[in-house]
Amino acid sequence: MPELITSNIDALINIVLAFITASLGLNLSSADFRKIFEFPATLTLGLIAQMVLLPLSAFVLMSYANLSPEIKVGFMIISLCPGGVTSNLVNYLLKGNLALSISLTVFNGILCMFSLPVLTNLSMYYFMHDTQDISLPVFNTILHIGLITAIPSAAGMYIREKFPNIAASLRPILKYLLPALLILIFAVKFFASEENGGIRFTTEERKDLAYWVLLLNFVGMSIGYLFTRLFKAELRDRITVMVEVGLQNTALALFIAGTVLQNIEMQKPALIYIIYTFASTMFIAWVYREVTSRWFVKKK
Repeated sequence: MPELITSNIDALINIVLAFITASLGLNLSSADFRKIFEFPATLTLGLIAQMVLLPLSAFVLMSYANLSPEIKVGFMIISLCPGGVTSNLVNYLLKGNLALSISLTVFNGILCMFSLPVLTNLSMYYFMHDTQDISLPVFNTILHIGLITAIPSAAGMYIREKFPNIAASLRPILKYLLPALLILIFAVKFFASEENGGIRFTTEERKDLAYWVLLLNFVGMSIGYLFTRLFKAELRDRITVMVEVGLQNTALALFIAGTVLQNIEMQKPALIYIIYTFASTMFIAWVYREVTSRWFVKKK
């Protein structure tokens, strides 16, 4: 059974991600989640956009892309992963619906245990004319999701409830510390040696992958926004789903491509994805929010 943590760098990434989620929990209460489950329509829309519409869009893009079959499968793996701590952090910074963001991350993470192996095999068959017996270890995957998202966020909520003054004093600091930590850990992964879990790129590879990464990011965000707008979700929820669909769990994508499939080429899109899409998602979501909110006020 493959392990979820395959190197010191990957272990560091998981620890930092758990810390970030715990910090985000300082901004949440049980009432926030109660609202989500009392009115689950937006949660359902977000899951459909992320689990159905995004992979279909990625498949169309990769069908026309001039990339190697392994790289195409790497992009498909990204689209099949749930959102992650990164999308939760972006939603926090943009004042999105953080409870909805974390709920989507957890639910999608559990559902993808069943969808990801099947659809990854189909992608490999279509683009590489090959398949492998891919199976995510159910217990380890649930444990991974719990340790990275559910348990840390619950711990943060507990601290907010029991020690509100401490939570209030930490929030302004963490607003700047958390993005810096996230950028740092993936920069380490980017520049580390291959023996320590790093991945090497040529300049040409970075340019080629950056174009398709940013295109997939923009298409995913547009799908998330337009699909929820079609069903008249609130602006705050539309932005939240938009970010969740546009920014995937690259740590899980690296695990699938590297640990399960043991293919360095398939890992490359995921690493380029996190390097470029954190900033692009922040910018695009902010523009959507500002333009939409001003248009709405003007229309009123």
